[in-house]
Amino acid sequence: MNNNDISILLVDDDPDILEIVSYNLAAEGYHILTAENGKEAVKKAKKKKPDLIILDVMMPEMDGIEACEQLRKIPSLENTMITFLTARGEDYSQMAGFDAGADDYITKPIRPKVLVSKVKALLRRLRSEESESTIVNLGELTINRDEYKILNGKEEIILPRKEFELLSLLASQPGKVFTREDILNQVWGNDVVVGGRTIDVHIRKLREKIGNEKFKTVKGVGYKFVI
Repeated sequence: MNNNDISILLVDDDPDILEIVSYNLAAEGYHILTAENGKEAVKKAKKKKPDLIILDVMMPEMDGIEACEQLRKIPSLENTMITFLTARGEDYSQMAGFDAGADDYITKPIRPKVLVSKVKALLRRLRSEESESTIVNLGELTINRDEYKILNGKEEIILPRKEFELLSLLASQPGKVFTREDILNQVWGNDVVVGGRTIDVHIRKLREKIGNEKFKTVKGVGYKFVI
């Protein structure tokens, strides 16, 4: 996939941000779409199906958190990556973003070149995921990476991208303890900075959806998947 085949939806109510970020991403060859609020973003994403959506948090009509939740309910966008780009850097705001289904959370201010590097890192992961073709069967649990689907018995479970990737990693080697550093590097990428509680939030969500008994915490080390 070449850069000119990739579309990015940039959502912010600040016209200066839209102009600056659009200019720098377009200079890399990406096709840029813009929206000024969450409501417009959801409508445009349904129609255009972008590869990446960059969302502000504080916006009129519909804020970024609600927009992300709405976007994650749209089947045709299940493989679209979403990152926040916002001045809200508090831990609770980041946790709300990841809970809503975001793949990353980037805080302003950020130099345009650094933002471009982060976008490239997100898109590299997208390309890597698209090239993988595996189905993992673990008892009643089936992980289909081709279709981004989880079956628990006959029940289909829809997971946001990062929860899916975390489950897929842990389930790839049941019983193995994955350190927090391993998880951050393999799921989020070592060139993407996320908050220290990010893993804990995602594990909590997986326990709620897959079963608490499937995930064991190894204190001071990390997590493992238990059959």
